[in-house]
Amino acid sequence: MTRNGTPQPHPAVGGRRRTGAALAAGAAALPALLTLSACGGPAAADSAGQEVTVMTWAPSGTGAADRPGMTALAEAIGRDFNAHGGLAGRKIRVLTCNEHDTTDGATACADQAVSAHAVAVVGSASQYGSNFMPVLEEAGIPFIGGYGLSTPEFSSPLSYPVNGGLPALVAGSGRQLVEAGCKQISLIRPDTRAGDALVNYLGSATRQTGIKVVDVKAPEKSNDYAPYARKAIGEDRPGNCVLSALGAEPTGNLLDPYRRANPRNTQLASVIGSFQQSVVDSTGGDNGPLRGALATGWFPAESSAVWDGLRSTAHTYGNGATIDVADPGVQTTWVAYEVFRQAADRVDRSRPISAKALQSVLDSGDPIDTAGATPPLGWGVTNMLPTADSPRLVNTSVTFQQVRDGRLTEQRKGFTDVRWVLTNDRPPA
Repeated sequence: MTRNGTPQPHPAVGGRRRTGAALAAGAAALPALLTLSACGGPAAADSAGQEVTVMTWAPSGTGAADRPGMTALAEAIGRDFNAHGGLAGRKIRVLTCNEHDTTDGATACADQAVSAHAVAVVGSASQYGSNFMPVLEEAGIPFIGGYGLSTPEFSSPLSYPVNGGLPALVAGSGRQLVEAGCKQISLIRPDTRAGDALVNYLGSATRQTGIKVVDVKAPEKSNDYAPYARKAIGEDRPGNCVLSALGAEPTGNLLDPYRRANPRNTQLASVIGSFQQSVVDSTGGDNGPLRGALATGWFPAESSAVWDGLRSTAHTYGNGATIDVADPGVQTTWVAYEVFRQAADRVDRSRPISAKALQSVLDSGDPIDTAGATPPLGWGVTNMLPTADSPRLVNTSVTFQQVRDGRLTEQRKGFTDVRWVLTNDRPPA
């Protein structure tokens, strides 16, 4: 996907070996690109298996793509683990890396994970999966709970995603808008080949309903989204709905012209990641354009008790870092580390916690319970999605939320499974 969360064409990632020149380039990029920290000191694998090294990366200092809360939370989780006896009795060392939202940065972070003998990369964000996944595949390092910004995260046999990426969100939003009584849905999406796929997801979710889908192509970056807002709103009749799938920064830029247009009858909707609680707050809360807006998310709303442990860890072990518990990237990192913890607990205590041992546990398909943050997760053969491009997309469930009294809250309790949409199947009876 692009930085705004739209899917890219599926690149070939299977097991290629990088040339010596590519390796040298990655190594040369390290001093300028890598911001590295370690809970417990420099990265080094303990040959006796008594210490476990993992890495989390995300962009920082780049602007709209930044997700520093993900790496800050990873460090906090590492401190929490070690304060309570470590991971399955071993001390854990959490390394973090700034991938700078660049191909070189993503490659440098992956190279550092290999050099540090990391047993896994956990809860990370990068849109450059075609660059970092081959590095991890060659080293046999599992990628657990990526944010879902690149197609290889849903196709690589060493990737274990915990959410359904943008495909699940758009499919879920389609179902949410069907239930809201929409007669027409205007999808504002990036004017790219990748954005074309979003129209298909929405069409699959709304077929056999009689709902008209209007495709509003917009640039990925623009200072003026007024023409696209006006086209999406159209005649502002009851039953008209507008769905933004542009990503966080462009959706934020869209909201001002949407507010100025002042539609009286149009229902606004978006997907989590394109807006979240911080955007609701910054645009005026219940007095802003997101009043009553519908949202589709991967996880329960931030107000849910599911996130009590996340809140406690961020507060107690965050060392003053800004960790937005409502951020879907932070929530993804939390879920990813829970998957990693449970997988590590299932490794035979007589063996070291290694990348291969973790892969064996995760590939078994035995479900991992994330305490309500997601349905039970498994990556066995029977869990795979029967599609060529995204077989690793095993979590096809979403949540329906709505802005009420200035807060994103549950519109409906529990999860809605949109697997049938993603596989072009018939809707459940």
